[in-house]
Amino acid sequence: MLIKNIRLINPATDTDEVTDILLEGDRIKTIGKIDRTEENTIDGTGLIAAPGFVDVHVHFRDPGFTHKEDLLTGSNAAARGGYTSVVCMANTRPAMDSEEVLKEFLKKAEKSPINVHTVASLTKNLGGEELVDMENLIEKGAVGFSDDGIPNMNLKLVIEGMERAEKLKVPLSFHEESPYLNVENGINHGEVSEEMGLYGSPALSEEVMIARDGLLSLRTGAKVDIQHISSKGGVELVRYYKKRGANLFAEVTPHHFSSTEELLREKGTLAKMNPPLRTEEDRLGIIEGLKDNTIEIIATDHAPHTEEEKNVEFTKAPSGIIGLETAIGLGIKNLVNEGHLTLSELLAKMTVNPAMLYNLNAGNLIEGSLADIVIFDDKEEYIVGDFSSKSKNSPYIGEKLPGKIKYTICRGNIVYKDLQ
Repeated sequence: MLIKNIRLINPATDTDEVTDILLEGDRIKTIGKIDRTEENTIDGTGLIAAPGFVDVHVHFRDPGFTHKEDLLTGSNAAARGGYTSVVCMANTRPAMDSEEVLKEFLKKAEKSPINVHTVASLTKNLGGEELVDMENLIEKGAVGFSDDGIPNMNLKLVIEGMERAEKLKVPLSFHEESPYLNVENGINHGEVSEEMGLYGSPALSEEVMIARDGLLSLRTGAKVDIQHISSKGGVELVRYYKKRGANLFAEVTPHHFSSTEELLREKGTLAKMNPPLRTEEDRLGIIEGLKDNTIEIIATDHAPHTEEEKNVEFTKAPSGIIGLETAIGLGIKNLVNEGHLTLSELLAKMTVNPAMLYNLNAGNLIEGSLADIVIFDDKEEYIVGDFSSKSKNSPYIGEKLPGKIKYTICRGNIVYKDLQ
């Protein structure tokens, strides 16, 4: 396959140039001007090629909750969003806590059109009381550990987990909300929650956990990922511990840098998520964290739920939204077009940086690398409404976004092509 006259942006090598890309099998053979055509040629004039996006925080609900999403539909949604590599979370049923469950998942993942990885849970059955066999699960193919969705409150266990993860040189990813401070999940403690007669989840709930785990990362040397950061104070704490030398990473979702708690007034349960959307001050604090690289990763926390599950009163609805198919559009609209990040800086947070967190062979486009490529038009706009995900729980339905994905190529194969 030959891609002609394409603007190649590869943050890993600080490349931004118009060139040609020749693929051979599952690899990049040549990058440079090629004076010939191939039978299978893509005209990239006016388009951008970048490394396939990498999402280190998705829920494909497989096994156990496949009425919401499964490995194939999740992979198709990822491909449509420009993603060629994803890391699934471990809160499946059964939990991803044993060699047997992990092996079955990875065998199924081999059939995916994209590269699907998974963390193992940090604790058995996500119970927070007993660590899994961490060494064996890494040997069998897990890329890290997380009890995502369930904050780890057992301090002794967390320290032991960090020490073992540090020896394995793999990350621990933490959901930072204290259950002792939250009353109702999914809504910020503030003006909107008070209008609804709820207390909600205060920013302090996130901040106290980040303060703990930032310090523990500093003391143990463990690589720790602060998941879906949502508060200005949380960003400031990550910045503080990074300056002290902690091996700390932070990820943010597109919805947390794009929206505030005001979205709940319009979208109700479609805008309910953990941690919740907070204030404009928090959103701007997150953007500052993205600008100074305190937050180096954008991850969607793609969390499918059915219409029936979401269409109930607020406190009974599950938290979470889908995000794979709208991520690049929200990033271009709210970060690049607003002058906060360059397009290359945005792409770094969606490619090479997340790949580095989990030591993935992804996020780079050079000769000899895997032919995992996204081709998109950063100017073309579309109306959000049609999804490849099995679920449709997005608060951005009806919104006009830039950044139309034209092709997603994984291991040299076209796994998504825009037909419109």
